[in-house]
Amino acid sequence: MSAATSVELPASARARSGRGRTPRVSVALPVYNGERYLALALDSLLGQTYEDFELIISDNASTDATEEICRGYAARDTRISYHRNSENRGAAWNFNHAFSLSTGEYFRWACYDDLCAPAHLETLVEELDASPAEVVLCYTKTRLIGEDGEFVEDYEDLLDLREERPRQRLVHLLHGLRYAHPTYGLMRRAAVAQTRLHGGYPADDLVWLGEMALLGQWREVPERLFYRRLHPEISTRANTTREQMAAWCDPANEGKIVTEAWRLTAEFLRAIHRTPMSRAERAATYATFLPVYVRASRKQLAREAMEVSVAAVGRPLTRLARRVRVTSSGGRLG
Repeated sequence: MSAATSVELPASARARSGRGRTPRVSVALPVYNGERYLALALDSLLGQTYEDFELIISDNASTDATEEICRGYAARDTRISYHRNSENRGAAWNFNHAFSLSTGEYFRWACYDDLCAPAHLETLVEELDASPAEVVLCYTKTRLIGEDGEFVEDYEDLLDLREERPRQRLVHLLHGLRYAHPTYGLMRRAAVAQTRLHGGYPADDLVWLGEMALLGQWREVPERLFYRRLHPEISTRANTTREQMAAWCDPANEGKIVTEAWRLTAEFLRAIHRTPMSRAERAATYATFLPVYVRASRKQLAREAMEVSVAAVGRPLTRLARRVRVTSSGGRLG
């Protein structure tokens, strides 16, 4: 926490805005160098028909105009708190840090480049209010838009997880998930706090969604109120290799060998292990998950195993070649 600075509001401004009490909804927006679309995203959030929310911005040491934009908005709307980190600690840390600053009963992550319709929050709050406690997340249908906001596609997430058993919901998620759009739905904060949040490795949002599916049911709202923007700077397009994506998630991954499918296998198994359920249900969940996941990922698992084997052999050979080179040059590097 000490690495961040916040915009402090005068007591009179907090009182006028109702910030003296805890808002019902927390919206957390992690950002790094988001100047191109940030103002549009903030206008979209601040224009919601549901107003009882706080907007937490966690800036990962941006080097563009992000800070100036955020401070300007925070000065005009007291629902906003702006936190600037002293260094870029990676996307996963920033998402988790933004969550740690939240206080509401309900929680939502937001992206600097996406938009949502004015009724987005209101609709989701009504859905969660009307749902039983076992429903931990709800989201609206998605419309894909382009760089300039143009229509691209009405996307079907098909992740209305109403199954009673955790293993049934997890398999449904694995079969249906392509884009992680439900990450930007509305969820019970208490449920999110039971997960490990984002783990700092490629596709860690899939494991987090898996934990949420194990914890409870989801609801899909039929209206298309979430607008996902596709553009060249989104993480999956700007980072074209596993190694680049790993470093984007967490700079500590720089230079490390990355095995995405094997890591995801292990992390899903850890998620099953730590989710509260009976022994019988846990055993059944392991038995259900492994065949489904391994069958879907078998080619990538095999490819990564080969890559690790080659690297394991290659490193000793490289060290040997260096020793031979030193010896042949009379003890000096050539």
